[in-house]
Amino acid sequence: MITHVTQFADSTSGLGSLGIDGKALIIQVVTFLIAFWVLKKWAFGPIIRLMDERRQTIEQGVSLGEQMKKDAAALEAKVADELAKARRAADGIIAEAEETSKQTVRAAEDKARDKAAGVLKEAEERIATETQRARKKLEGELVGLISDATEAIIGEKVDAKKDAELIDRALKGQKA
Repeated sequence: MITHVTQFADSTSGLGSLGIDGKALIIQVVTFLIAFWVLKKWAFGPIIRLMDERRQTIEQGVSLGEQMKKDAAALEAKVADELAKARRAADGIIAEAEETSKQTVRAAEDKARDKAAGVLKEAEERIATETQRARKKLEGELVGLISDATEAIIGEKVDAKKDAELIDRALKGQKA
């Protein structure tokens, strides 16, 4: 019981009055400092290195993400520019094709006009030739009719020379 009283007497003064044992506190502080030193020497270093590596990896990922956003924006602008160029080129090709088709149509129309004019001229020439043939045929028939009429009026056959003279005279008389 005496030992109990000594502990009780120590506990009533200073830290003891708070219920804290001074020797135990010192042992706990020394144990804590040794544990802290061991952890610092062998555990905290690798943990801090690992955390630094992770922090650097995260920072690199963030900066890479930002760079990728910038690259994506630049690529988008480039794609838009290329699309605009392609549209302008396509518009130029379409305009050129339209102009070429207009020229082709004009050329075909001109060729058709020329061909139609040639056909018309050929038809006019044929008509003129046919008209000449018809006149000559009609003239020959007229000569035969006049010859027959003369023979019927005179009552005798006229030779070719006399027949030609009579026909010429008759024709000159009709023209006058």
